[in-house]
Amino acid sequence: MFGTRSTRTPLRSTVKDGTKIVIVGGFGAGKTTLVRSVSEIRPLSTEETMTEAGRDVDSTAGVAGKLRTTVAFDFGRVSLTDELVLYLFGAPGQRRFWFLWDRLFAGTLGAVVLVDTRRIEDSWYAIDRLEQFGMPFVVARNNFPGTAHGLDELREALSVGDTVPVVDCDARERDSAKQVLITLVHHLYTMSRARGARR
Repeated sequence: MFGTRSTRTPLRSTVKDGTKIVIVGGFGAGKTTLVRSVSEIRPLSTEETMTEAGRDVDSTAGVAGKLRTTVAFDFGRVSLTDELVLYLFGAPGQRRFWFLWDRLFAGTLGAVVLVDTRRIEDSWYAIDRLEQFGMPFVVARNNFPGTAHGLDELREALSVGDTVPVVDCDARERDSAKQVLITLVHHLYTMSRARGARR
């Protein structure tokens, strides 16, 4: 289903369609890392070095070692078949860039909410916006050192329903990041079938 990382070839001439998903979440949750891990091309990244002035604007509590941050979006690509590609957009997590999210959401099939349990509250806005858009999503707990909350505790803390998949993830690992995307695709398929059954 997913192309191998070693190919890194240009877009195939046989591609007829593309679909888009967005990776959202709080500042420093690992969105850039996830896109980088799973993309078959070298991702477009708008990471910049954090400055002392920015530290007064973007809280680094819990991520004090973070030196770079996304200032627009990340972009990657995964070939699903010879004719279908998946485009990945990683949204910036800082509050001052939230105005970009509505544009990133346009034409999006679904989303991944990447969560750092050291800063769970940073995920609330992402979930609120996705629910307002009526966009399907899954929640992925990025397993940073010291991650202690169980998935059931995380579901309760985020107040997401039982139909929303909540999974573990290590955004640095390709197979783990890939599994998150597969979970989202299965979730979208299940929702589509349920809608079809109601007609």
